[in-house]
Amino acid sequence: MFFPQRITGIRPTDRVLDIGPGASPHPRADVLLELRYADQADYFKQLGHDNALVTKKDVVLYDGGRFPFPDGTFDYVIASHVLEHVPDVPAFLAEVFRVGRRGYFEYPLAYYDLIYNIDVHLNFLKWTPEGLRWMKKSGTPLAAFTPMQLLLRETLAKGHTQLVDQLVDLFMEGFQWETPFPDLPCHQVADVCHTDFHIPAPTGPDLASIGGRKLIRALGETVKRRIGR
Repeated sequence: MFFPQRITGIRPTDRVLDIGPGASPHPRADVLLELRYADQADYFKQLGHDNALVTKKDVVLYDGGRFPFPDGTFDYVIASHVLEHVPDVPAFLAEVFRVGRRGYFEYPLAYYDLIYNIDVHLNFLKWTPEGLRWMKKSGTPLAAFTPMQLLLRETLAKGHTQLVDQLVDLFMEGFQWETPFPDLPCHQVADVCHTDFHIPAPTGPDLASIGGRKLIRALGETVKRRIGR
């Protein structure tokens, strides 16, 4: 979870459900809901790491579809980095709204998959005042760039996350909800992109540094030499 500080609506007496918490359930969660996977390898693939869940909280396994809880069982439902994985976004949202009164959603935006194209991510998502926009990643030509993304995905696996870390608000989104909202299926990538954004200057060393200027000059000299041949 990238924005735990945005979860401010949990009241002291609330019963809280955390859906797909991975290895790090929210400390206020009373019940954890997790998919039943065919094997441990598939489970870890969905998580993106091999850290297993260790908890004393109640863990409920299900096979997808209808949640195994009566209507209105929970006061607050957390679904952090789950929506991008679900095959049926409208059905999943309907189940969250059925069992919960309020909650929090968090997910990566389309820009994240443009770079890394995580293969277990199925959906692009974007919150708007009108509702939650979503579209199937498979409906875009993104897969054509897989040979490039394999290299970038390896940089992610090796911990090179500075771009996302410094600009997390541009790559990730998280919001609380108080009442059910519409899901808005989209067919244009522009519909799941930012309509307004601000990119701050880097806070650490960058190409404007002395070393960066030296690198630029060296690259320029190399280009001149190659052109002059």
